[in-house]
Amino acid sequence: MTDEVLIKTVGLEKSFGNIKVLRGIDSEIKRGEVVVIIGPSGSGKSTFLRCLNLLEEPTGGKIYFNGDDLTDKKINIDLHRQKMGMVFQHFNLFPHMTILKNMTLGPTMLLKMSKADAEKRALGLLKTVGLEDRKNAYPAQLSGGQKQRIAIVRALCMQPDVMLFDEPTSALDPEMVGEVLDVMKRLAADGMTMVVVTHEMGFAREVANRVMFIDEGVIMEEGTPDLIFGNPHNVRTREFLSKVL
Repeated sequence: MTDEVLIKTVGLEKSFGNIKVLRGIDSEIKRGEVVVIIGPSGSGKSTFLRCLNLLEEPTGGKIYFNGDDLTDKKINIDLHRQKMGMVFQHFNLFPHMTILKNMTLGPTMLLKMSKADAEKRALGLLKTVGLEDRKNAYPAQLSGGQKQRIAIVRALCMQPDVMLFDEPTSALDPEMVGEVLDVMKRLAADGMTMVVVTHEMGFAREVANRVMFIDEGVIMEEGTPDLIFGNPHNVRTREFLSKVL
């Protein structure tokens, strides 16, 4: 981890009609840092994550990525999104394409990588998650855990600066959760900047540099896993953790 701030939010707000989901979030995420966001359902965790690459458009505040203001109307957001890998609860693979085609589509179309180079990178990444033998399979032929591992390495094919994970294991059968978390642990060990919304408290405790507890659209408390799980200061944090641990 470095001291370089990769993502910064200032007074970030998001409303849906009269409902305020985010109420002014100030945060910094440093290059190489693993930030895990926890909190109850409906607290604004996923909305915060989706605002970082403007999948949700903020109603107030600023978002800076690599020093550029993403809320500036003149910004080319698609260019910046190429450097922000996103993995959702549901795998969002193209069902009519093979796994290899799913993985090489972005690099060849957006990064203008040659087909040979894109395939070489894709096959190398497939090997790291133990799925190189599934390159010619279609998504429907894979288990949920396999699809999510493919979704992660597909995002990595774009050589992103940061990976955003929105509850990546919540749609999986329990026995498949571990294989996906193992891939994420390896990514963290390799120094990838990661922002992860999850209910997997063991993962947060083991892998995070910093844990952020969000409730009612604000960061109630943040700190090291030892602090948040071992000695939280906020009453609301303690209440939440007493129910999930």
